[in-house]
Amino acid sequence: MSLAESMQVTLRLPNRTLFEGDVQRLFATAQNGAFGMLPNHTDFVTALVPSVLTLTCVDGVERFFGIDEGLLVKIGFQVDVAIRRGVQGKDLDSLNETVKAAFIEVDEEERIARSALSRLEAGIVRRFGDLQKPTV
Repeated sequence: MSLAESMQVTLRLPNRTLFEGDVQRLFATAQNGAFGMLPNHTDFVTALVPSVLTLTCVDGVERFFGIDEGLLVKIGFQVDVAIRRGVQGKDLDSLNETVKAAFIEVDEEERIARSALSRLEAGIVRRFGDLQKPTV
């Protein structure tokens, strides 16, 4: 059995790839607590909770990501992380502000979309109600 010094990590959002590259270490938080992962870690699947995901690249640079809920799957030396929302921060100090700004903006867009959907549903219900009224 060969030992690898890196693993290929891909962070996927619903509409794009947030990060893709070779990584030496990964730290994340699951529902049962924080964990670290090295390239030779056994195959693994877990649900991630909103937290900071830290990747140490092969050049030694640490990358920090603020993530929402997601799923991490490690098979061999490939790690796929599918997350609903995520942003990359320059460092841990600025990540908190970046997450607040990005997630609050998305929350506001979701609130507006849900409001429009509710109005649309109410209009459909009203029109079905009008169809059942007898005409004179």
